[in-house]
Amino acid sequence: MKKFWRYSLGSAILGVLVLMLMGVGYVYWSSRQPVHSGSESFVINPGTGVKQVALSLVEENVLDEPYTFILWAYVNDNTTRIHAGEYLIPADMPLDELLALFVSGRVIQRAVTLIEGWTFKEFREALNDAEKLRGEIRGLTNARVMGRLGAAGHRPEGRFFPDTYHYTADMSDLDVLKRAHTAMETVLDQEWQSRNTSTILTNKKEALILASIVEKETGLADERRTIAAVFHNRLRKGMRLQTDPTVIYGLGDGFDGNLTRTHLESDTPYNTYTRAGLPPTPIAMPGRASIHAALNPASSQALYFVSRGDGSHVFSGTLAEHNRNVFKYQLNRGKRPASTQAAEGDG
Repeated sequence: MKKFWRYSLGSAILGVLVLMLMGVGYVYWSSRQPVHSGSESFVINPGTGVKQVALSLVEENVLDEPYTFILWAYVNDNTTRIHAGEYLIPADMPLDELLALFVSGRVIQRAVTLIEGWTFKEFREALNDAEKLRGEIRGLTNARVMGRLGAAGHRPEGRFFPDTYHYTADMSDLDVLKRAHTAMETVLDQEWQSRNTSTILTNKKEALILASIVEKETGLADERRTIAAVFHNRLRKGMRLQTDPTVIYGLGDGFDGNLTRTHLESDTPYNTYTRAGLPPTPIAMPGRASIHAALNPASSQALYFVSRGDGSHVFSGTLAEHNRNVFKYQLNRGKRPASTQAAEGDG
């Protein structure tokens, strides 16, 4: 009788062990089966537990049932190591690799590019259009946005560094602006520290203002420092800057793309044909190259420049020479002088 019980108990234990091995084998086999790519991306919200993740995967048609995923997470002690974020699930990814993806935190990185020479208004439009970037500044005035950035009382123009910024689904437009604002302060500090000490600019705000004008006047790298030199020379002589981009900025949304003499003669705080010195704020977001040029102008006696019509400019040191260049490159083509100075006379 005792022998029978010992045999029965041994058989039962063996049976249990076999079942356990079969169960483990099934879970392992199931973990290697490919999941469905039911959606372009899958989002795990902060604080979501492994069970809810599994149920959400079923709802998104990534998994047929939640139990294998939950069991595999427990087997690998990964129930509390899943990172929140947005994930791209490749087609035919095995379930165990899917769990490993969530544990790794390799979330989808998106990017928004803020272009050199853009205004703050254009920056805001780009952020509004950025895919899956949470909108925190929509509907806020510029003043309130600056307040949220800890820069209350500052105008936003010129205060954000143009660059490509990467973000994840849990980030907001305010997060990107914070990084762009910090980046501009860092770059400006670095360029100010290495500036040419003979610069006429007395502070970093003036550097930003002049850099924004240089940014709008040319896109050619080898011309920036010479254009900056023209403005430095004119400021030293007390001459008006007479630069079209400042006039256009002052016109705001009322500008239709056609700059006329009436515009040049209509006084605004940004009209450098009617007012001396720098405008009150930057007129765009300058890149590092333009900031560097504004603080390190070329050695040049030029006071004027005019567009050749191909993106480059010709420089001159006298009004007479400038007027000849205007006639050669602009007036004989029936165009209004595309230059920083009027062709007739000088302020």
